[in-house]
Amino acid sequence: MNDTTKPRDDGGTKAVFRRLPLIAIALIAVLGLIFLRDQLSFQALADNRERLLALRDANYIASVLFFIAAYIVIVGFSLPGATIATLTGGFLFATFPGVLFNVIGATLGAIGLFLAARWGLGDRLAARMEAGDGLVKRIKAGIDANQWSMLFLIRLMPAVPFFVANIVPALVGVSLSRFAVSTFLGIIPGAVVYTSVGAGLGEVFARGETPDLGLIFEPHILLPLLGLCALAALPIVLKAVRGTKGL
Repeated sequence: MNDTTKPRDDGGTKAVFRRLPLIAIALIAVLGLIFLRDQLSFQALADNRERLLALRDANYIASVLFFIAAYIVIVGFSLPGATIATLTGGFLFATFPGVLFNVIGATLGAIGLFLAARWGLGDRLAARMEAGDGLVKRIKAGIDANQWSMLFLIRLMPAVPFFVANIVPALVGVSLSRFAVSTFLGIIPGAVVYTSVGAGLGEVFARGETPDLGLIFEPHILLPLLGLCALAALPIVLKAVRGTKGL
């Protein structure tokens, strides 16, 4: 009796252990939403701008490393303030190299969340989808056949929340290398827009105003992004058309 129940107990313990990083991330995300909303806000950046500039000028390299580390934590634990962090990168380091620091921090944080999701749920879920029958297996096969296009598409579409784009690939068996490359390259257009807004915050602060964060939905910004989305979706469309003709 004991021999038959022991493996089940070990399996349950391993499953809980594998989910601990995700549980910790979810808990910290909730606590961050409750306690850090005011600290990671535009007003907090405005109130502390002189101190931040002084720290940057006193030790540029250390400030860059600290900024990237803070960005990794914000994204990796899904804390509020990722947009403010991107603006801060532009405010402190200009559009370039600020956009590079933003993209590096966001990508490394996204990789951390991706690995936690894959370790806790993704590997087993992907294996079940692969072993399934009918519709589930066809969905998994369709995702696998268009991974690059799908990954770039969810990164380029402004309507897709960043944390969703970090977790979903882990649940369908996307490889780490593909996730990392598509994340780094796919977030560059949006990062350039918000980093450039951050680079102009000095004038915004001087006028006592707040930045227009809806800029990304302006036609001259949104239309090029939608064009990139269309390019990312083109291979999927072509495969679908060829498949239809083959029928």
